[in-house]
Amino acid sequence: MARPRRIVLLRHGESEGNIDDSVYERVPDHALRLTETGRRQAEEAGERLRATFGDERVSIYVSPYRRTHQTLKLLDLDPSRTRVREEPRLREQDWGNWQDREDVRKQMAYRDAYGHFFYRFAQGESGADVYDRVDAFLESLWRSFEDPAHPPNVLLVTHGLTMRLFCMRWLHWNVAEFESLSNPGNGEMRTLLLGSDGRYHLDRPFERWCTPKPYGHTG
Repeated sequence: MARPRRIVLLRHGESEGNIDDSVYERVPDHALRLTETGRRQAEEAGERLRATFGDERVSIYVSPYRRTHQTLKLLDLDPSRTRVREEPRLREQDWGNWQDREDVRKQMAYRDAYGHFFYRFAQGESGADVYDRVDAFLESLWRSFEDPAHPPNVLLVTHGLTMRLFCMRWLHWNVAEFESLSNPGNGEMRTLLLGSDGRYHLDRPFERWCTPKPYGHTG
């Protein structure tokens, strides 16, 4: 099995929805574009990634949303050293379709009280739903490592919550641990590095906003 040396998770650059939530009433979430700040964040992320990958090959999976595709393009990675696959299972949490801004704000308040993992948006998904599709993607990803020629690097261009849930599944965090962590900022990365012990380790933690309080002995 040709396991990659590093698996990099990148959140897209700042989008129109990150600065103006009224845009969701006019534009579907998947069609939102990067702002000028978001474009700069993507370009800066590209500089860091090109320095990290050097002349090594990279297997890239990108969420099907416009803002993630725009982010990937602005990374300016060498196409001769990359293979790119659109991966719908890495999309953002579904919040429903055309959205009423006040209703979404109300539901987000409910989610904060109920819990980000279990609360399901009306006509949308819960964090647990996203976890399930991330789990299915991981099965596919592991199968890809069976190819002896698999690249030494994997890059996922995705969304903040999806990044946290990917790490939750990979590193076997419990729900309380997941709930205690914040999403990375736009254009931020986290990397799973393959250690000498044969296990993957996160290069730096997610910011913690509270102390985890698990229900049982798994904490």
